[in-house]
Amino acid sequence: MTIESGYPAPAKLNLMLRVTGRRADGYHLLQTVFRFIDYSDTLRFTLRTDGAIVRAVVIPGVAEADDLTLRAARLLKQVSGTTHGVAITLDKRLPLGGGLGGGSSNAATTLIVLNRLWGLNLSRARLQALALELGADVPVFVFGESALGEGIGELLQPITLPPAWYLVLLPPVAVSTMRVFQAPDLKRDSNPIKIPPFSFAAGGNEFEPVVCRLYPEIGQYLHWLGRFGPAAVTGTGACVFAQFDDEPAARAVLQQLPVGMHGVVARGLDHHPLREMSV
Repeated sequence: MTIESGYPAPAKLNLMLRVTGRRADGYHLLQTVFRFIDYSDTLRFTLRTDGAIVRAVVIPGVAEADDLTLRAARLLKQVSGTTHGVAITLDKRLPLGGGLGGGSSNAATTLIVLNRLWGLNLSRARLQALALELGADVPVFVFGESALGEGIGELLQPITLPPAWYLVLLPPVAVSTMRVFQAPDLKRDSNPIKIPPFSFAAGGNEFEPVVCRLYPEIGQYLHWLGRFGPAAVTGTGACVFAQFDDEPAARAVLQQLPVGMHGVVARGLDHHPLREMSV
């Protein structure tokens, strides 16, 4: 068996998120701007010769049937016909239900790395198509760069964003995406905005009022962070963030966090750390 070193599964932020309609099958149509940050989970892969796909550690709160790393590996094995197997170790830092895309990022890293380790040589476009079978947020992590996302999030165009640092606050809440999407007061008929240009301060997240109503603690974090400039909820999750021009400015606000609140400072990335592996 070959044990491979750790591979990052970075978080994403939705710098803007609008709901522009709904498909006949019930899926919501979105317009969003994705950006990766240098705050991540880490995965390690131990190649197996018996063809088995297993997880080496149990992640609290994630049943094996719901583990996107296992689902990604099994999907890749199925479509490729490979006889290889793998044991997957996940070092989990990104919070469940946080809106940072942790599970989706884990799935994408699994697809990208196993495509290389198993010698499958599938194209990035093929991996993106497989990623969509695992969830609407998975393709952007394979796409591998800052992107304007439309459709259900899978129609991706590269977008140029200015250098930035982010303070991300981590409320101890796991948001149910299904509960948020089913909320009757969710605005579902916004017009898409023209991008470029794009401004984070003018962006907004239309899920934010619903998330804060259903989970009032998130609203408290958002209110506190908003004292220092524009702040937003990311995705349909719990985490809230603000953008800064440089690291010292972000850390200065982090140092003022009230007791009991937790957060991290992270740099905005233009590209996924594994983008060159998915060519």
